[in-house]
Amino acid sequence: MKTQKKNKAVKSIILAVFAVMMIIPFTSCTKKISFVNSTVVPGADGYIKVKKDKNKNYIIQVEVTDLADVERVQASKTTYVVWMESDEGNAENLGQLISSTSMFSKRHKASMETASSYKPVRIFITTEEGINTQSPGRQVVLTTEYFEVK
Repeated sequence: MKTQKKNKAVKSIILAVFAVMMIIPFTSCTKKISFVNSTVVPGADGYIKVKKDKNKNYIIQVEVTDLADVERVQASKTTYVVWMESDEGNAENLGQLISSTSMFSKRHKASMETASSYKPVRIFITTEEGINTQSPGRQVVLTTEYFEVK
């Protein structure tokens, strides 16, 4: 009986160690980069996560809190647009960032996830008149420093 209990305990430990060893490679591939403090919207805070998938595309997650309504930042603009600067120097429109509050909190939160075949080196958010703009406007609300994704 004691031998069976020991064997079960050893198997459980080995299984737990194996599970941890399998999880570590997946979490270590994700790079988390914070946005630089903004002079346009000083209360805004956030980060991005970038990882490469099995198809060699870059999965980009954007998380932002306390981002003011876009009309408060610049009256003539209607939306926030997330941009990616690629390693080739091009700016790619990643999509619209919609800020909202929840029932239990007055904090504005916004998030989005997208994929790109281009290698990102910087992510930034601008105010725009619409979501289909082809080039970023001058009003940069949040930006990351330049970064390297492996």
